[in-house]
Amino acid sequence: MQVLVVGANGQVGRLLMQQLLAAGDSPVAGLRPTEDGEEWLDQGLTVRKMDLLAKPEQLASAIMGIDAVIFAAGSGGQTKADMTLLIDLDGAVKTMQAAEIAGASRFLMISMLFAEDRNRWADPLKPLYVAKFYADNWLVRQTHLDYTIVQPGALSFHAGTGLIKSDPLAVGSVPRADLAAFLVAALHAPQTIGKTIPLLSGDQSITQVIDQL
Repeated sequence: MQVLVVGANGQVGRLLMQQLLAAGDSPVAGLRPTEDGEEWLDQGLTVRKMDLLAKPEQLASAIMGIDAVIFAAGSGGQTKADMTLLIDLDGAVKTMQAAEIAGASRFLMISMLFAEDRNRWADPLKPLYVAKFYADNWLVRQTHLDYTIVQPGALSFHAGTGLIKSDPLAVGSVPRADLAAFLVAALHAPQTIGKTIPLLSGDQSITQVIDQL
């Protein structure tokens, strides 16, 4: 499967590229126009430059021939709220629109735990919660994409364990490696289509959690 990872040079994006390769998929690195793609080109992989500030019609050219999109891009923790809205909200929505234009029907979105519950939004992450809330809602209500939204808890740099849980009421964290592994598994699991899935470290395998959906 040709899978475009938007934000392939990011912390989760790099893990996704590696795990997609290991799963037998053909990952494509979606990078900013100014980013270096040599790491991926040296591995014989395809790089497509994407300016998330551009129009959907321009972004669609980077998605042509792609089977699935994983949106792992973000403005980063050092940016102000304006860039959070332009990248994490509008950039995500424009990527969804571009995917529909290009005919890529499968779309996986990395959201945040409690993104749908304003009562749980706290500073300094409130602008990011706002962006995720409205981007997720656009994906669900305004597109015809076969979507999966994954809502991880706080992302850690701990080694992945492969043990997780999906509990909408729980609070906690999850290693980035386990988030990436879950996304790759969800990509190939039809029962995740149309689902919004909280994700935390737990005591079940990824397969067990997906089988219970």
